[in-house]
Amino acid sequence: MPGMKLAGNIFLVGLMGAGKTTVGRTLARHTGKQFFDSDHEIEKRTGVRITTIFDIEGEQRFRERERDTIAELCAMDNIVLATGGGAILAPENRQMLRRHGTVIYLRARIDDILARTLHDKSRPLLQTGNPRARLEELFAQRDPLYREIADLIIDTSHQNVNVLIARLEQQLAEAAARPTSN
Repeated sequence: MPGMKLAGNIFLVGLMGAGKTTVGRTLARHTGKQFFDSDHEIEKRTGVRITTIFDIEGEQRFRERERDTIAELCAMDNIVLATGGGAILAPENRQMLRRHGTVIYLRARIDDILARTLHDKSRPLLQTGNPRARLEELFAQRDPLYREIADLIIDTSHQNVNVLIARLEQQLAEAAARPTSN
């Protein structure tokens, strides 16, 4: 379905390593939308890596920057946005995402996320002695919040990105064709 036109914004949520950036870039190309990654936008605006922000200013200040960036991006039209894994922790982010577009929860198994992120030093929350335990803790905390705002849930474990995008586009088209209840 390359060239498929879907109205509105599409927001991707999920744990780090679930495939939000990879899926988001491809989905944006297929739908003619502009792609943004909130973490990359924060790095572009500050001129430093996320890990540096965490080291110098701490997670709370990073979350404030994330909230401001997401608010600006949600005000745009016709975008695909890959959010940071913890963006949904702030109630105002969840409200903005729900209000301004279609929210897709990219869900992956812990084993898959661990394999994808194991050697990635740019993940400050995984710089711990037991990354698996940390991912399990993050999943337990965040999964209900992702589900709360998700219009669609897509499993990204063991998926080829092109097959995943085709499935996702089909589900988005079906959702758009359904009558809305008011």
